[in-house]
Amino acid sequence: MTRRDLLGSAALATPFFLQAQVKPRSGRLKQGICGGVLGRGFDLDARCKVAAELGVTGHDLLGPKDWPTLKKYGLIPTMVPGIGTLMHNSSDLSRHDELEKQAIEVIRNAAEVKAPNVILLAGNKWGQSSERCLENNAKFGKRIIKRAEDAGITLCLELLNSKVNHPDYACDSTAYGVEVCKRVGSPRFKLLFDIYHMQIMEGDIIRTIQQNIAYIGHFHTAGNPGRFEFDSETQEMNYRGIARAIADTGYQGWVSHEYSPRQGSDPVKTLDAMLKICEV
Repeated sequence: MTRRDLLGSAALATPFFLQAQVKPRSGRLKQGICGGVLGRGFDLDARCKVAAELGVTGHDLLGPKDWPTLKKYGLIPTMVPGIGTLMHNSSDLSRHDELEKQAIEVIRNAAEVKAPNVILLAGNKWGQSSERCLENNAKFGKRIIKRAEDAGITLCLELLNSKVNHPDYACDSTAYGVEVCKRVGSPRFKLLFDIYHMQIMEGDIIRTIQQNIAYIGHFHTAGNPGRFEFDSETQEMNYRGIARAIADTGYQGWVSHEYSPRQGSDPVKTLDAMLKICEV
């Protein structure tokens, strides 16, 4: 066993992140954030400090160089990035060797700090049929899933809209994502259900979540239209009802907020209000 293996084993035995520093929000859902919720006026240290003070327990989409700052404030790296890119990913069979090398490193890094999830992106269709893209996504998932299982990491394939933000993205429906999960066939392969994106593509959010919760490993939030905070004055979804429906399923993962605050709003007060909406 190498020194790195020994260090990795020790890290798996002793959590790197100390959640005791954070007093979580009340309610049944664990809440996290993504980088944009406080706008551009906060660097990472300031953002993590505010998040911890507001009872946030996780921060999505930060890599190893930022983990010491998360540790400082007791936050968990709840969704680890680093495999491929948004457009060029596992829908392209020719990239699978390269992507597997990236996945090995990302999964190992995530396991060393007991991060729960690693994000996967489907990639664009690039002229292929949806079935071919789905087949390629599932092939890649099968290729790396044993490493994730052994490391105790859940791979989360993100659902994105192809109508407004990500034209040509392959995994743009819940049905597509669930079918990939079924073909991979592991409880360590699930979906990152982005509520904003699926509202644009499908609507019927609560029923869709209830029917497919077994395949959902993580949630992202934002209001629609505009991807702003999900207030009741300008946005079309009732997030308190959505949050309650998620909690009622017994879901144990994180709901991470990925909205952008409106210009001129107080981003800290806005985040506090969004967190309160999801205290159910």
